[in-house]
Amino acid sequence: MLSRHHDPILAIATAPGRGAVGIVRVSGKSLVALMQLLFGRALPAREAMYLPFADAQGAPIDQGLAIYFPAPHSFTGEDVLELQAHGGPVVLQLLLARCLQAAQHTTPAGAAVLPGLRLATAGEFSERAFLNDKIDLAQAEAIADLIDASTEAAARSASRSLAGAFSQEIHQLRDALIHLRMLVEATLDFPEEEIDFLRKADAQGQLHRLQQRLHAVSQRAQQGALLREGIKVVIAGQPNAGKSSLLNALAGAELAIVTPIAGTTRDKVQQTIQIEGVPVHVVDTAGLRESADEVEKIGIERAWDAIEGADAVLFLHDLTRANAPDYQAGDAAIAAAMARKVSARVPVLDIWNKADASDTALPAAGLVLSAKTGAGLDALRRELLKLAGWQPGAEGVYMARERHVQALQQVASHLEFASAHLAAQAQSLDLLAEELRLAQNALNQITGEFSSDDLLGVIFSSFCIGK
Repeated sequence: MLSRHHDPILAIATAPGRGAVGIVRVSGKSLVALMQLLFGRALPAREAMYLPFADAQGAPIDQGLAIYFPAPHSFTGEDVLELQAHGGPVVLQLLLARCLQAAQHTTPAGAAVLPGLRLATAGEFSERAFLNDKIDLAQAEAIADLIDASTEAAARSASRSLAGAFSQEIHQLRDALIHLRMLVEATLDFPEEEIDFLRKADAQGQLHRLQQRLHAVSQRAQQGALLREGIKVVIAGQPNAGKSSLLNALAGAELAIVTPIAGTTRDKVQQTIQIEGVPVHVVDTAGLRESADEVEKIGIERAWDAIEGADAVLFLHDLTRANAPDYQAGDAAIAAAMARKVSARVPVLDIWNKADASDTALPAAGLVLSAKTGAGLDALRRELLKLAGWQPGAEGVYMARERHVQALQQVASHLEFASAHLAAQAQSLDLLAEELRLAQNALNQITGEFSSDDLLGVIFSSFCIGK
């Protein structure tokens, strides 16, 4: 994508399908000649003009608004022209074709009106904005996150990131890091000076404060990543423990078939719910047991695949059968298999279901609930948030991605090494300087001041066409 970022581009900027309004967007170095050909005149800057849209022969396509944003005061930093018409797919395709046709029209000098105009690739308008320093990479990603937000909390956090809250935090960390690097470099450059630059400037204190600030930013970033990604929770257990009933109770809808017949659920059923704005992807799985039924065996294999890929597992037990030896043996076999297959980092929460239908003594460990009556579901929801690491009422959370969290973890690691080298001072100043440099590079990756072309390609290719 980067090799073609000088080409003028155009695309439909609204969602596919019918709508009240559709937008065709053009971005390039100079669009004045294109406007002259389309409308017979140049348009005033940033003023909505109600105009007829006609084809090359002058036949009407539609009437709508045309808005011209001259560079550099536009989203992309280039000249931008937006045509707002009625949102019919055919109308918008006709406008696209007209713009492409007009761009190839030759002037009296024999040149094309807008040479090289082509359809934009996914995310290319946002990429132009990034390349022209209108937004940084974290803000560009926040655009896609705002569009994809599935909860109010996620939308507000993405909006905060788009406004630059996350980037500002990163820039403040970087500025403090640069100042510390300056002190270290000064000490390396003038070792014969009597003044100890590092001690006089309280370099150790500066580094400690930097680490504290980094920790606070990392916590908010982890909360933001959780809002974006959510967690995958798999409900597992023996047949007829109430797994499908629990999914339905959490979702508030009859998503999974519930019958007294063991083995009713043959495949995974997934639903995303919200708990305090956090997306929780709940997966109901086939009952785990030995089976000769080929179809059920496939469902059980898929259940184990889901369990192994979960962020948290709800191991569901049936209180009405808790004292039956064969049922206890089945639970023990599942627990042993989970111990082998599930990562130690993945929490497994014991859930005791059917409390409404059992007079069995309640277990000392795990949560007791009734999927049928809803008793205990609020406690389960709170526990799921706790397992996810969500902090209720967290303020100032901004949307973040897993790559941001990993970059901040790299910064923290480099600062830990830097702290050790700083304690040794003269013996390790070269290593201290290198760790601080690596920490700054990791920070720069977040905002895109130090990013590979491959990374940019991956990020922007996930965007919408026309954005």
